Amino acid sequence: MLSQDVIQNALTAVKYPGFSRDIVSFGLLKEISITNGTVSVTLQLTTPNAEIAQQIKAESERILQKLPGISHVQVDVKQPASGSAPAGNAFTNQTRVPGVKRVIAIASGKGGVGKSTCAVNLACAWQQLGAKVGLLDCDIYGPSIPLMMGVREKPTVSAGEKLVPPLAHGVKVMSIGLLLPDDQPVIWRGPMITKTINQFLLAVEWGDLDYLLVDLPPGTGDAQLSLCQTVPLDGGIIITTPQEASLGVVRKGIAMFNKVNVPILGLVENMSYFTAPNGERVEIFGHGGGHAEAARQKVPFLGEVPLFTEIREGGDRGMPLTVSTPNHPASQAFIQIVQTVRQNLK
Repeated sequence: MLSQDVIQNALTAVKYPGFSRDIVSFGLLKEISITNGTVSVTLQLTTPNAEIAQQIKAESERILQKLPGISHVQVDVKQPASGSAPAGNAFTNQTRVPGVKRVIAIASGKGGVGKSTCAVNLACAWQQLGAKVGLLDCDIYGPSIPLMMGVREKPTVSAGEKLVPPLAHGVKVMSIGLLLPDDQPVIWRGPMITKTINQFLLAVEWGDLDYLLVDLPPGTGDAQLSLCQTVPLDGGIIITTPQEASLGVVRKGIAMFNKVNVPILGLVENMSYFTAPNGERVEIFGHGGGHAEAARQKVPFLGEVPLFTEIREGGDRGMPLTVSTPNHPASQAFIQIVQTVRQNLK
């Protein structure tokens, strides 16, 4: 029997363009009416982008017209005026993190490219260059930042009932891994991920920061979209390795940021090469793919990070290489990347 629940359930098959999440879980569905086989649906978008509205409208109509008992479908998509959205943002309901000057996402298209390793070393490099830095681990299912930063203490609670992030190597750190017992898995659906990321951004007492780096999980799912919805991002840094298997999905990450009008600050080629004990340079994963892809995508190429066992060892013992050995060639690569990004942001 045709009902509002049936209509709502059917519309969960309509994905927001470019993302894995549906329009119902996004809260875009505002009204449903059913009269003698005619179904009227009202959707409220937060973006003035007419192309996105048309895609959602067309897909909603296509899905609903398949339902038995419907003779006519009317989908009304409401949008804010084109001039009402903040310049450069796809969402109108974003909130600046109090006290934080810039929020930068560290992202990758796939896992295994060393994104979190890069995130901790970039955060520590920024701190060593005199910036006030925070590091937020948004990989809810596989948090690794506490281990890599050597953080074991749990956040405290301030007088204003906000979480106070612990400090590691001069960097403020927050992660779901600091709130759960060791080895306890996180088995959550998308809405819980969204709520947690929102709280980590706005219910944490970050204080005055020059940069808040956000370590995202691989891919283009709920965590990425929740971050883009919640706060205006100053940019994203994409981490890749040289081989095509990594570069292929990097393109999807870049496309995601483009869809929500987040500027790409640049691309980093991690595990770029290995120097053998005899001094021979070995390009295990190929070489130059990151630079070539950056040129194809017309985004800045920020640099190459060589493959050293010291980088892995530093992460395993909670002492990032940029902290323990700042003059190491890999540390210098991270520092140079930070200097380039900082200059480009001016």
